[in-house]
Amino acid sequence: MILIAMGVSGAGKTRIGELLAERLRCTFTDGDVFHSEASKKKMHDGIALTDEDRWPWLRTIREAIEAKQRAHETAVFTCSSLKRAYRDVLRGNDRDVCFVYLKGTFAMLHERLASRTGHFFDPSLLQSQLDTLEEPGPDEAIVVSIELAPEQIVDEVLKQLEARRAP
Repeated sequence: MILIAMGVSGAGKTRIGELLAERLRCTFTDGDVFHSEASKKKMHDGIALTDEDRWPWLRTIREAIEAKQRAHETAVFTCSSLKRAYRDVLRGNDRDVCFVYLKGTFAMLHERLASRTGHFFDPSLLQSQLDTLEEPGPDEAIVVSIELAPEQIVDEVLKQLEARRAP
C-alpha cells in the first residue's frame, strides 16, 4: 500500500506523512526532495511552477513508488498532487495507491505559511496553488480537514482507510 499526503503548501503534508508512516511502521518520503534545484529556485523566487516543470518531478516520484511496490513495502509519500492528471501519473494503474487530501481554508493555510521558516516555498504562491488545485472527491482520495489536530487527522485517515478496505 502506498499513501500520498496531498494538498497545497501549508496543509501539513510533511507532518501528517511522518505521523502516518510512524503509525503504519513504514518509510516516509517527502516529494519535495525530488524537485530539481531549478524548480526549488523558482518557488523560492515566487515563480509558480508550470506543468513542464512538474512532469519530470512527478515521474521521478512515480519511479520511487514503483520501487517500493517491487519491494512489497508499504510507504507514505507527500506530493501536492494539485491536478487530477498529476494524480493519474502518481497512481498509474495501481489500486494500492491512496491519496490523502489535506483540505484547508485560504486563511488557515496563509497563516501557517506566514509562520513557517526555512522552507523554499514563497508564501505568495499560495493563491496560484489554490487556483491550480483540482480538489479530489471522496471517490479519488481520503479527504480530511486540517482544522483537526495532527493526531486526529491521522486517526481519521486510518479510520477511512480501514473502511475502504472493508468488504
